[in-house]
Amino acid sequence: MTSTASSERMAVLEQVRAAALAAAASGETWPDVIAGLLSEIDATWQESAEVCADVAWHARTAGNSALLVLHPEQIAQPAPDLITGRAHRHLHLAGLRYDFRCPSIEAFFHRMPPSVVSHLDTYSRAMWAFALLGQSRTDGLELMDTVLAEADDHPKTLQVLLHGLWLGHRLPGREERILRLLDRPPFAERMDPIALFRKAGALRGLGNYRKALDTIDQALDLLPPGDAAVHADLVRERSLITAADDWARPTRPSDASAQR
Repeated sequence: MTSTASSERMAVLEQVRAAALAAAASGETWPDVIAGLLSEIDATWQESAEVCADVAWHARTAGNSALLVLHPEQIAQPAPDLITGRAHRHLHLAGLRYDFRCPSIEAFFHRMPPSVVSHLDTYSRAMWAFALLGQSRTDGLELMDTVLAEADDHPKTLQVLLHGLWLGHRLPGREERILRLLDRPPFAERMDPIALFRKAGALRGLGNYRKALDTIDQALDLLPPGDAAVHADLVRERSLITAADDWARPTRPSDASAQR
């Protein structure tokens, strides 16, 4: 694809995203509107993921979550056409992910007929890996590696995997895997406060408190004003870093004497 054609496609996708965001605030049928918009441009799975992830987040914050209008029994079955079925699935899975409903995501995939599971797109399978990783399951690491081999550094897919690793607990090599993901181009080439937040947590887990503190301070500095919930998460991480650093420092003799 030439640079001109690529720019034109990006412009079309931005128009679809804007129309989708407007639809998400307009009524109960907004997932069908979005599926229709994506069908009109013959969207790829990557483009569907880009639009659906963003719209699902905005709909959720506006109190109109995809989970209120899309039901697992409806979208686990084969759809009339590939793009519609994929869009509904992406919206529903994004809604579950943003609510941290890992068991529900796993149950959703187990409800699917084998004919649907065998043709899942890479982003959908990243959601499956997220569900397993979020439950601290080592089979999630295996699925994550499979997804990474074919994701071609797709940003939304890598964000899902990074989120799953961050949510998991005591997974072998968890912190090192987070840092390796963050070295990939979608993260390494731009300063993202959420990515830096994940990085700070990984560095804290590895005991590199000085670098973790520098990283979370950078994330706080880059966070746009007005996002109170994310700011609270970042401040909480900073407190965890400083507490872990203080705990790791050996007690000085004078301190020990003062405590007796």
